[in-house]
Amino acid sequence: MNLRTQRRFAARSSGPVTSPWTHVAQAAAALAAGMGVGRFVYTPILPLMHSQAGLSSAAGANLATANYIGYLGGALLGIALPALVRSPAILRGSLIVLTGSLAAMPSTHSDTVWIVLRLLAGLASALIFVVAVSSVLSRLRDHPAHLPGWAFGGVGAGIALSGLLVLVLRSVADWQAAWWASAALAAVFAAVSWNLRPEAAPASDVGPTTGTARRTGPRTHRWFAALFAAYTLEGIGYIVAGTFLVAAIEQSSPGWAGSGAWVLVGLAAVPSSALWARLGRRWSRPDLLGAALVIQAVGIALPALTGGVTAALISALLFGATFLGVSTIALAAGTHLRFPRSVALLTAGYSAGQILGPLVVTPLLHHGYHQALILAALVVLTAAGASAVLRIGFPHHIAVVRSTGPGWPSAPAEATPVRTDRP
Repeated sequence: MNLRTQRRFAARSSGPVTSPWTHVAQAAAALAAGMGVGRFVYTPILPLMHSQAGLSSAAGANLATANYIGYLGGALLGIALPALVRSPAILRGSLIVLTGSLAAMPSTHSDTVWIVLRLLAGLASALIFVVAVSSVLSRLRDHPAHLPGWAFGGVGAGIALSGLLVLVLRSVADWQAAWWASAALAAVFAAVSWNLRPEAAPASDVGPTTGTARRTGPRTHRWFAALFAAYTLEGIGYIVAGTFLVAAIEQSSPGWAGSGAWVLVGLAAVPSSALWARLGRRWSRPDLLGAALVIQAVGIALPALTGGVTAALISALLFGATFLGVSTIALAAGTHLRFPRSVALLTAGYSAGQILGPLVVTPLLHHGYHQALILAALVVLTAAGASAVLRIGFPHHIAVVRSTGPGWPSAPAEATPVRTDRP
């Protein structure tokens, strides 16, 4: 029995069969709630809190940092307790906590309470992300590469819809209504994703005589280290734009331009992961990762170098078209390298970078947001340099030897070269 047949057998034996597109829709809804709304709705609401709730620039950066600390905590839990990634109860509990934290934001004017709520939202977002992504990458691995990409597009859908809500509400309501509306939107996405099946428990994979798994192939630690460095640096650079892009645009453009640009970020992000996955049919993951990072750096720097609505919209388009693509390519590359718990480890590095990002640029915020965007663009270019290391001997083909053992039908041991160098 070859590896693909074994995987299909495992998928059938792990629970009721769900159509691929149903699984994609449920995972996309989970990511829309956890990331698109739970994490990124703060970006268009931030200017409203500055002007209406008396939030200072430094306090705004602190709230962002609290959210990223919570996100790191959730990622580390996924590493330390891998069973959490396979738990429907953890997914559902995280969706409830996330929605509740959004609904509670307008109930206070206390910076301390806001910090706690954003911390909880970050923790829940990370658990939702790791559960949903692990589910997609494991259960859809034998399907066309664009399917997981559309699941990642749920983040963009959440960004676009929540950004549109804020854009509409800013002219007829206040910052409190924006938070309540975002909580209601997260609840809708949570309901759609409620029955998402997490990743199945690992099947027994042992040799017939020794009782141990047997694998052959190149050691992948050095490539994973380069990938980890690039993805962590991306976390530092991208989150500065992800947090302050709207506020930066509104410094030099009409008020609607910032929120409008954020909606465009979400719309560009919806198909981006699927499109990057299709590009993987022609180019390797290391090449795609480097290209996406360079394009993203240009998009981040543009509003700081050139003011005006046109520059803002081009920036939004480039940023939206790449930040999910980078995540899709990096996480798929980690899975391809078969590094243990790669999704959780990469997410932890990414979230550590997101904590550093706002802290590093906080001293620059006294002069506005443009210097912060320039620094963020330089960090993303450094990430592109780190990703270039992946091009040196990257193992596009990894052979795996698996033997018959408990959990698999009887079959002779075989060595199957598996091509998994596409997203």
